[in-house]
Amino acid sequence: MRVGVLTGGGDCPGLNAVIRAIVRKGVPEYGYSFLGFRDGWRGPLEAMAKPLDIPAVRGLLPRGGTILGSSRTNPFAVEGGVERIRRNLQNLGVDALIAIGGEDTLGVATKLHEIGVNVVGVPKTIDNDLAGTDYTFGFDTAVNIAMEAIDRLHTTAESHHRALIVEVMGRHAGWIALHAGMAGGANIILIPEVRFDIEQVCTWVESRFQLDYAPIIVVSEGAKPKEGQESLLNGEKDAFGHARLGGIGDWVGREIEARTGKEARTTVLGHVQRGGTPTARDRWLATRFGLHAIDAVHDGNWGQMAALRGTEIVMVPLAEATKELKLVDPTLYAEAEIFFG
Repeated sequence: MRVGVLTGGGDCPGLNAVIRAIVRKGVPEYGYSFLGFRDGWRGPLEAMAKPLDIPAVRGLLPRGGTILGSSRTNPFAVEGGVERIRRNLQNLGVDALIAIGGEDTLGVATKLHEIGVNVVGVPKTIDNDLAGTDYTFGFDTAVNIAMEAIDRLHTTAESHHRALIVEVMGRHAGWIALHAGMAGGANIILIPEVRFDIEQVCTWVESRFQLDYAPIIVVSEGAKPKEGQESLLNGEKDAFGHARLGGIGDWVGREIEARTGKEARTTVLGHVQRGGTPTARDRWLATRFGLHAIDAVHDGNWGQMAALRGTEIVMVPLAEATKELKLVDPTLYAEAEIFFG
């Protein structure tokens, strides 16, 4: 059997570990050969692929990014795109496909499965917002990077008596902000799931200064004030219809300065959260996902996705994993609110 592998969406620490595990088990145990498709769904759409064997995946475990490249290509937005993929898979002799990605990449995989393509999914997103799995690889790395930044900002905030705002990724889900903010001792955490009151934010800021401490505010890029919309970098949208978010940190900083008279500065972590070597936990999780994904191919469990439930890896339907986003539970956010102000 020849198996295709692709990585779609934003790059993520641990992608290479998944690829490595798939090949390292699939070649010696099942006798499969592998093709790595380049740049997400653009690979099977344009027949861009390269062979993957054991020598090709040596040394990948600690390496960030993806050796296959990635993109946000949506074949369902391309005229005749789906038929081109089916034709290219057939011409290349690919019997099955392992798609590693988030809601958009796996959403495409779900639709392809429904029309008869043999697909297995692996969940990848630093936002940790995919339903069906307790955690996604890449999330732990992103949280640790954000936490380290918050740790470093505490000292400069107190040295200059400033309010410091840290904007982290999180379009619709505030998992990174919640985990990194609590771990880093932030005084305020703003997430997309709960609209915030800027007056209350300013009250907490002033309270913190009254105690002779400088406040740290962690805000998800998709956070929204009670009066207003999310902040857009521009009006452009990607192939899946997502607008580019950003700027909410700067807006919060300007409002704090205008309402309290205190100096505020914003740090936008952006793609730093995606980069670099994956943590031990993400290497472990990505490796296990890869091993179970190739087992699913061997067992013919098409239309399934590897998922973490507790400490076990189980297979769940792709349709279940992509039907809705996993958002922060209000009770978890209430725990963080104890430390606000």
